[in-house]
Amino acid sequence: MFPTLQVSFAHLNPSLSYSVLVDLESVDDKRYRYSFHQSKWTATGQGEVQLPGRSFVHPDSPSLGAHWMRGGISFDKLKLTNNQLDDNGHVIVNSMHRYRPRIHIVCHSLNNSIHSFSFPETAFIAVTAYQNHRITSLKIESNPFAKGFRESDVDESTRAAFPMLFPLFSLTMPRSS
Repeated sequence: MFPTLQVSFAHLNPSLSYSVLVDLESVDDKRYRYSFHQSKWTATGQGEVQLPGRSFVHPDSPSLGAHWMRGGISFDKLKLTNNQLDDNGHVIVNSMHRYRPRIHIVCHSLNNSIHSFSFPETAFIAVTAYQNHRITSLKIESNPFAKGFRESDVDESTRAAFPMLFPLFSLTMPRSS
């Protein structure tokens, strides 16, 4: 997934065991297209039926709360696909549909209690082809799974033109009483 989703945790019990998962919830049932003339995304009609979603379990799961609170964690191994028949465990999305990541924290020590979080600002439209060559270059240079497509480093002007592609989202757990 590009850009990579990153979260940080606070207020977990340092000695309890937790797993962290992410899945993608469909924001609506619409299909979108980008209007270059209007410089915005517009809904173009009814979207495809959403299959039951897959969750991606963070590779450090399960770990103690102390581990999760050390610093930010990254979902850089999360892979998305539009292949409805995928058998590699990738999270399946429909291209040109809106999704929002949901973070799930499972506390194994407390009867597998689950706390889920999502943030409206993390919603995105899944795309499979980029019309802007600068976005294509930036993704190839920043995506660890695109090594075969790399020719050279992305120049600083490209990075400066798209600072919003590198968000860092923070997640803080509420204090337990």
